[in-house]
Amino acid sequence: MPTNSMRKWIAAFWLLFLATIVSGFFWYNQLVYILPTPVPVGYHGVKNGQLISVGTALDFNNSKPVFLHFFNPDCPCSRFNISHFKSLVKTYGNSVNFAIVLMTDKPYTASEIRKRFDINVPVVKDSTLALATGVYSTPQAVILQGNRKLYYRGNYNKTRYCTDEKTSYAKIALDNLLQHHQPFQFDRLALQAYGCTLPNCKN
Repeated sequence: MPTNSMRKWIAAFWLLFLATIVSGFFWYNQLVYILPTPVPVGYHGVKNGQLISVGTALDFNNSKPVFLHFFNPDCPCSRFNISHFKSLVKTYGNSVNFAIVLMTDKPYTASEIRKRFDINVPVVKDSTLALATGVYSTPQAVILQGNRKLYYRGNYNKTRYCTDEKTSYAKIALDNLLQHHQPFQFDRLALQAYGCTLPNCKN
């Protein structure tokens, strides 16, 4: 029969074992996040200034800029930054047309996404928008000028929880566009895709 001392050692071992597993999982996810998303075979980039058709489902019928949030609810990186995206909608919603582009083969509905994440913007499931804008991972931000020309395609932030104001790339791009500044020169981390591969986060 185990003594009290043995029980303590066994409990300590299991706590250490569980802590190691949790730490390993955390650092694995950190590593996955900081590695660029593999570029798909045959990928063709889309340059800034190219005219983008958003289709009839997102015909906003105004000349405001358009912010497309490429989103997969099953992608951890997408879930990490949903609060940041919602804060952008709250801050810029009167000046910008926001929409979520759902990138998954799973049968989520627009109303389900709006309810689940408590956000009231159009939600479309249109993989041609990813192709048209050069998006191949989630989450990604695409900003179109009022004339629907591509202004920015890239990441939201250097950090997974979008807490670094100096690298709040999508917000900086929005501010630049709305204040009619010259296009901002972003670094590699802003423009290289990081996150989950399309459509179902297999990498």
